[in-house]
Parts: sequence; structure tokens; C-alpha cells
Amino acid sequence: LQVPCAPSQPLAGSESRRFANKHSKKALKASLTLGILLGMFFVAWLPFFITNVTQAICGCVPAGFFDVLTWLGYCNSTMNPIIYPLFMRDFKRAMGKFLPCCRRSAEPRPSAISLSMRNSNSGPRAATSLKNVL
Repeated sequence: LQVPCAPSQPLAGSESRRFANKHSKKALKASLTLGILLGMFFVAWLPFFITNVTQAICGCVPAGFFDVLTWLGYCNSTMNPIIYPLFMRDFKRAMGKFLPCCRRSAEPRPSAISLSMRNSNSGPRAATSLKNVL
């Protein structure tokens, strides 16, 4: 007595492949973003740290050159708010909610009351306990 194969089984295989493909695309995008962020960090700060060690050993680095490398490192911090929205959709949405320059015309502006209620401990909240969280 044999049980016939259900037609949903091949579909389950294609669903798992589609999920794995979607997951691998997300992982690839996250790796790319992390690689760009770390690459920018190393390009900006590695010359400063090498020069700093060289200055400690021989004292032969001109002050102006050291200042330029310091500001190059500071520029890395200004690049992060540019890089994050380019590669992360969630970050872009969050910026669009709170910064007027990044908001789409269809999105309503959050009121000051709703922001203060959200950031304070007052206001209606669902009861949370350890049991609800787990």
C-alpha cells in the first residue's frame, strides 16, 4: 500500500529555495554595506594612526600634515549619515520620519505630542511582563 505523493511537496521545495535566495540577497547586501563602512573607516583613520605611531617614534611628522590626517578621520564621521541611507532602507525610512528635508510629501509629520508621548513613560501602554516578552 503506497501513499501518493502530495502535490504541495514540490512547491515547498521551491518556497524554501526562494526563501534561501531572498535571505542570501539580504546577507549579501548587509555584507556589502558593512564592507563599505569598514573600508571607509580604514581609509580615513589608518593614515592617522600610522602617522601617530611614527610621530611617537621619531617626531618627524609636520604638524600641518598631522592636522590634515586628523580631519580626514573626522570626515569619516560625516560620511556615515550619507552611506547608511544609501544602503539601508530602514534607516532611510527612519530619517524620513523625523527630518523635514528627507520626508516624502505623502507622509504626515509626527506631532510634538505624539513624539513626547512615545519618548516618555506616560501615556497608554500595553502591560508588559516577562511572560509576554517571552
